[in-house]
Amino acid sequence: MQMADLAKLAGVAPSTVSRALSGSELVSAETRERIQTLARQFNYTVNRAATNLRSGINRTIGVVVPYEQASRQSFADPFLHGMVGSLADALTERGYEMLLARIDAEQLDAATALIDGGRTAGVILIGQWRHHDQLNAMAERGLPLVVWGTQLPGQRYCTVGGNNLLGGRLVAEHLLSEGRRRIGFLGDTGLPEVAERFRGFADTLKASGVAVPECRQAKVPFLADAGRRATLALLDAEPTLDAVFASGDLLAMAAIGALRERGRRVPEDVAVVGYDDVELAAHFSPPLTTVQQPLHEAGTMLVQALLQMLEQGHAVPSIQLETRLIVRQSSHQGSNP
Repeated sequence: MQMADLAKLAGVAPSTVSRALSGSELVSAETRERIQTLARQFNYTVNRAATNLRSGINRTIGVVVPYEQASRQSFADPFLHGMVGSLADALTERGYEMLLARIDAEQLDAATALIDGGRTAGVILIGQWRHHDQLNAMAERGLPLVVWGTQLPGQRYCTVGGNNLLGGRLVAEHLLSEGRRRIGFLGDTGLPEVAERFRGFADTLKASGVAVPECRQAKVPFLADAGRRATLALLDAEPTLDAVFASGDLLAMAAIGALRERGRRVPEDVAVVGYDDVELAAHFSPPLTTVQQPLHEAGTMLVQALLQMLEQGHAVPSIQLETRLIVRQSSHQGSNP
């Protein structure tokens, strides 16, 4: 069925059908309801792409997840699942469509092709990766871009993210309060967010006279198997290891599996703390202590910032979300905190 057919059935002009289906108040409530009822009855749906083309308004937003060939991080990561789902919900609620894309993490500026080619009105990039300079260059061009990440010196693009420095500090304070002193770290500090987490963590430990020597630092991507191997290597280097701080929940879960392989109890022998508070964290065995990044709020704020940028035609301020530690059984002995 075409719009003209629906218009004939309703006894109105096609333009009235178009306005009624878009919820325009230029059409009376009674007529809107009658047209929408007919549309449902005959399974008529609006071709959004064609509508955008006619109106000259692009209502598609690109969500870009960089792909690093060295690590080959997949969409199986629960953090990526949660973030993409949150963005999809936020865009749908505002009448936008999402175009999900992967680009080479070494060429973040390739995301500009989505905007320059007219495929998307703007781009939300999940992660800064290692190319802060490319993101600044994109911002200088005035491209509508918002990045999930940490706030860095000299930054000219908009970011939405948690306080990673504070997150690392909260983990250190918690592990110290639990009496842990021989602590290992899992994460790639070449990534800005991870680097900030480690800095807050290491500085807080150092202030209490506790060091994290290089033999207890494992540079690993956000991959479960890499986390398992790194944890086993940490145990080989430091058999008396009593805690592990993983820069992501997936790595923390892999670490718990590796510790069990070696007969170590969690948290009695080794405490484990993750980062992100993905949905599975509370249901893992044992439930995972982690730094919470509010994914639902993150998706809403990322979309809101980008749409504000599109509306105003210029950059908007970065947003820092609340950062807090969720203490569960993987790091805390005794009664539940």
